[in-house]
Amino acid sequence: MQLLDGKATAAQIRLELSEIVKERKLEGKKIPHLAAILVGNDGGSVTYVGAKVKACEEIGFESTLIRYDDSVPENVLLAKVKALNEDKSIDGFIVQLPLPKHIDEQKVTLAIDPRKDVDGFHPMNLGNMLIDHPGFICATPLGIMELMVRNNIKTEGKNCVIIGRSNIVGTPLSLLLGKNKSPGNCTVTLTHSRTKNLTEICRNADILIAAIGQPGFVTADMVKDGAVVIDVGTTRIEDKTKSKGWSLAGDVNFDEVAPKTSYISPVPGGVGPMTIASLMMNTLKAMELKGK
Repeated sequence: MQLLDGKATAAQIRLELSEIVKERKLEGKKIPHLAAILVGNDGGSVTYVGAKVKACEEIGFESTLIRYDDSVPENVLLAKVKALNEDKSIDGFIVQLPLPKHIDEQKVTLAIDPRKDVDGFHPMNLGNMLIDHPGFICATPLGIMELMVRNNIKTEGKNCVIIGRSNIVGTPLSLLLGKNKSPGNCTVTLTHSRTKNLTEICRNADILIAAIGQPGFVTADMVKDGAVVIDVGTTRIEDKTKSKGWSLAGDVNFDEVAPKTSYISPVPGGVGPMTIASLMMNTLKAMELKGK
């Protein structure tokens, strides 16, 4: 069993990006600028956005953080999105999800200029991904693909099972892994809450990806010997042994499953850091697509 160390892989990507930034500075060129809108004080969102800002600082990107309390009116948030769309100094920006219930997340997503949508959530970017047009791939699926490439995980001809069909992980990832390219050329089974005989289906997977947000859902009896297992889950659970009072739990029962695998990603330190690294890659790409 080998760990798919997302923390180390993401650090390498940040180093590569920082070298690009240094070269651009020497040549007097524009430096990528990422903005983030954070609404409210959701613990996970605050931590995640903080990690993005820290990554920008390490790489040398410019960054802007805009914060609102959770009572911000929808029209105020949409006005800020419009302003960021029009701000030529901003190459890409994100609106951190989830948003308060009084704000329509779909309306906000649709309001973002697809050319600045570095999260890759806009329907235009999802469509571009489908037909291989220039655009942005959702950060988590892109991070998973990059993690596999950089750890020499072979995908061609492999049977891949994905648990979870969300629009930001499972569904786009199933499309990427099924494409006629490398990485890709998998035979993909996208499973969900209505799937029958899930354990049996998972046991046939050469590559098993869990993205459902249910801690410890994948157990040893669901995994065949030698499988590659990638855990996308990041659920906060109470943990009184930690000073912060909680710890992150993945969708895979790591201790039980790991001995059966050839490769497995841990939580934390697996997919999470790769998602942030992918966001940085998309921000650089956003600037380059504008010819800056």
